[in-house]
Amino acid sequence: MSDNINLKRGLNVPIGGVAAQQIKKVIVADVVALKPTDFRGLVPKLLIHEGDRVLAGSPVMADKADLSILFTSPVSGTVKEIVRGEKRKLLEVRIEADKTVEYADFGIRDPKKLSADEIRDALLASGLWPGLVQRPYGTIANPNTTPKAIFISSFSTAPLANEVSFSLKDETENLQAGIDALSKLSNGEVHVSFNSKEEGKNPLKDLKNITAHYFSGPHPAGNVGIQIHHISPILKGETVWTVTPHILAAIGRFFRTGKLDLRRKVAVTGPKATAPSYIEAIAGFSMKAIADMCDSGDGDVRYISGDVLTGTNVGKEGFLGFFDDQVTLLAEGNYHEMFGWGKPFRSKKFSFSHTYFSWLTPNRKYAMDTNLNGGVRAFVMSDIYSKVLPMHLYPVYLAKACLAQDIDKMERFGIYEVLPEDLALCEYICPSKIEIQSILEDGIALMMKEMA
Repeated sequence: MSDNINLKRGLNVPIGGVAAQQIKKVIVADVVALKPTDFRGLVPKLLIHEGDRVLAGSPVMADKADLSILFTSPVSGTVKEIVRGEKRKLLEVRIEADKTVEYADFGIRDPKKLSADEIRDALLASGLWPGLVQRPYGTIANPNTTPKAIFISSFSTAPLANEVSFSLKDETENLQAGIDALSKLSNGEVHVSFNSKEEGKNPLKDLKNITAHYFSGPHPAGNVGIQIHHISPILKGETVWTVTPHILAAIGRFFRTGKLDLRRKVAVTGPKATAPSYIEAIAGFSMKAIADMCDSGDGDVRYISGDVLTGTNVGKEGFLGFFDDQVTLLAEGNYHEMFGWGKPFRSKKFSFSHTYFSWLTPNRKYAMDTNLNGGVRAFVMSDIYSKVLPMHLYPVYLAKACLAQDIDKMERFGIYEVLPEDLALCEYICPSKIEIQSILEDGIALMMKEMA
């Protein structure tokens, strides 16, 4: 089965700093961090103390709701620091890494010869299980349930996104092993979506035991949530699982080597990147390691783990997120512009609404920064969100239902189908500067609390 879905609505954000398809350097991390905040709804239970010795694959913490879900160290070394925030909330577990990684041995196994329970137990023990995300709500997959299907987006349309055709070009065997494992965890199919206009060779295209779908159109066409909406929408009471390509490769690598190996090619991008390119690094590496790739000469720089629309501002002292394969470097927009949008001509600014003349140069890339160009205004009714959201939903009504904490209306307007990342463009173009993703995050938290 295959199909071709052409999405018209959306927007490719024209930001400069795309990564050249070459490996700039290989990073040997001094310190890596495991961050519970990367996982929605997680209440962690620590299994180690400062000073403890760990191997790559040793348990570091567990999910209090289900202690079988383990989070393991991506490197070998010594637990250097346990970082807590307000009310002693666990923020990070920092591990001082060995120069040569020692791996816990889980044993080489062929997923084709394993049962679903054996695959589930292996992924839980390795710490790779949290890489499986369950929808609705975007939480860690429940190992005690069986999803109706598993969905994988093999491409990303996010600004300056990591190109899978380059970063996973040597991982075909690992990707196939990952598919062989995941296909046993669902009674349904493993759906893999491709970009029908992709120029490079996608390493997932030749995989077996998948159901292929083809999408074209601007961002967010590459979001797995958008693809699920058009392939098999999530109804109340249904669950599906999703996994990213680089986590899929790590799952396959685990079964083929018996080791937890979270190395990945990370795209270092953005207007403040001196030489946008790829690095090879471990999940959780410190942003200090790429300080030499950042142009910080004329002001402060924001280090974003992820893309500019949905990534996390981690700062120069921060660490790469568990799910991220991209770092974006932006200038901090901490300046005031006289007359602002009222200027008749602003050649260096992009405008979705044609306020400026950027629509005359559609192929131009802009050195965007973090300046909001104004403050929060009244949340007025408008159809502007629908222009960039290729889903059959009413995003303004959904956002207002979340603000009102009206669960019935949240269900009616599609809370089960979306995550904040799916409405990120709505926030980007919003004339009222409304933080839609934060509103939706609060709505999801309410649903998880009330519907548990």
